[in-house]
Amino acid sequence: MKERDFAFDKVNYVLLAVGMAVVIIGFLLMSGGGSSEHAYNPDIFSARRIKVAPLVCLLGFVSMIYAVVRRPKDKETTK
Repeated sequence: MKERDFAFDKVNYVLLAVGMAVVIIGFLLMSGGGSSEHAYNPDIFSARRIKVAPLVCLLGFVSMIYAVVRRPKDKETTK
């Protein structure tokens, strides 16, 4: 039987899952309480929310793009 040739291999799927997890972590870092009409919360301008979390999300998206673009290694079958 001939083995099916898929566009992705196991490594591509693992890289996609890791990238998605990094993006989710970035969005969790951005979350938190905000200011209201009655109370000002200066934490909305913390370095974690406006610098670290967007960079973490960007790294996650870049790794997901790499996972999609990455070409799987060709298996040479000599039968």
